[in-house]
Amino acid sequence: MRILVAEDLYLLRDGLVRLIEAFGHQVVATAATGPETLEALRTHRPDVSVIDVRMPPAQSDEGLRAALAARAEIPGLPVLILSQHVEQLYARELLADGSGGVGYLLKESVFDAEQFIGSLERVAAGGTAMDPAVIAKLLSGSAPERGLGRLTEREHSVLALMAEGLSNGAIARRLFLSEGAISKYTTSLFGKLGVTDDDDTNRRVRAVLAYLNQPG
Repeated sequence: MRILVAEDLYLLRDGLVRLIEAFGHQVVATAATGPETLEALRTHRPDVSVIDVRMPPAQSDEGLRAALAARAEIPGLPVLILSQHVEQLYARELLADGSGGVGYLLKESVFDAEQFIGSLERVAAGGTAMDPAVIAKLLSGSAPERGLGRLTEREHSVLALMAEGLSNGAIARRLFLSEGAISKYTTSLFGKLGVTDDDDTNRRVRAVLAYLNQPG
């Protein structure tokens, strides 16, 4: 994969570059400010980008705004936000175009290299990788939409884990159920959400985006 790393802290930026290259991927550019990030996204159009939320010059939300601006110009451009903070409004805006290829992880929740690289690969392929804390923040105070309101409690649990990027096998292990049971739950929730695409990966992304885009 061709990857952009946008992080203002030198040690963390350098560590991310070394980690990514150790897994055989190419870092095509790095950026340390919001404007640099947007310019690099436009110029390199990487397979996926790792972007911090708070970057110079104002240390507020420049990184996330750069990601949003780039995806507005280049629909579906894969972006993984890696932050210490959950910016609820902008996280929802990042998901709003419904095109997938998005991730939002909290730095404190990334426990090992393979987990992180797996999230990058999933986002690059057009999937999602959402931190449980981000999911909880997005759904706090949400009113159920038609379709989502018809899901059972178990189907909601399956869909929440799907949003994290877990496979059916991983969801089964987390919920102490068989993989066959999870397959039945996913088929049921796809039907209730009206997600009928033949491509299972695309169905998963569309279901997750419908779930996370509930109005708050």
